Amino acid sequence: MLYQKSNGGWPKNYDMLAVLTDDQRLSVLKTKKNLNTTFDNGATHSHLEYLIKVYAATKIKKYKDAILNGLKFVLSAQYQNGGWPQYFPDRSGYRKYITFNDGAMIGIMNLLKKIVDKNEDYTFIDLTAYSKIKSAFENGLNCIIKCQIKDIGQLLVWCQQHDDKNLKPQNARTFEPACICNGESADIVSFMMSIENPNQKIIASIQNAVKWFNQSKIFGIRVQEISAPNVAYQYHSTSMDRIIVEDAKAPPIWARYYELETHRPLFCNRDGIPVYSLAEVDRERRTGYGWYTYAPQDVLNKYPDWQRKWAPKVIVIQ
Repeated sequence: MLYQKSNGGWPKNYDMLAVLTDDQRLSVLKTKKNLNTTFDNGATHSHLEYLIKVYAATKIKKYKDAILNGLKFVLSAQYQNGGWPQYFPDRSGYRKYITFNDGAMIGIMNLLKKIVDKNEDYTFIDLTAYSKIKSAFENGLNCIIKCQIKDIGQLLVWCQQHDDKNLKPQNARTFEPACICNGESADIVSFMMSIENPNQKIIASIQNAVKWFNQSKIFGIRVQEISAPNVAYQYHSTSMDRIIVEDAKAPPIWARYYELETHRPLFCNRDGIPVYSLAEVDRERRTGYGWYTYAPQDVLNKYPDWQRKWAPKVIVIQ
């Protein structure tokens, strides 16, 4: 609550477990009106989930007040099209884009879903607020479906960030081009699979995403870390490197990015120039960023049970 800003949101990248001196607490209090509030890196939605647990255990009013203030912030940040930006109210640069990266939008949606589903700790929300939250949740779900990338008439998955107006895939940082993004998409599909009694749009969205995950598997390789001379970069230090190793027994793996239109695995350096193998990525980015993921396998593992329950007549993978 000390770090909660006056507008109801939270900043990111501070030590929530730090024990502060009186002077440090005073310094934080002086930043209450700062507008560096965000949903990035778990900010705001994770704070609210924690406070909800605290309020459920204590019933102390100040926690409820902080929660309601935070929920108002969440609702005020939502676009009319249902999406949430990475930051609010600062929407400069790529901060304005609808953001799936680092669980921003799906973190919000999971929070709202617990309220909409009336989970035990979330039932203190009054009817008026509940109605607004349910509407925001449904609007957000429609936005997710509308953002799904369509290529030659075929639905695929999602990008890390989508334009706040036309919902098209958008670039973020220089090494994060507009692409088909499997890690974030796996989180989106897992969330959508948790929805009870899904409508036909949700079912079609999940089925097409599962089909893409199955088609985009990469076989016969794994990422291996090897020892290397220690180097200190601006944002991290490392005494290892990463290489691709051929391994016929390796489980399927997915590239973090697949190029729009060509569907080739894509990599990038800080100069923004795309390359097509991990070896072409500078060591700073090879070791400071995750270029491969196994996250889609979790979705494929869940799919058979979900399919039997909600889409028994349509099997997209065996």
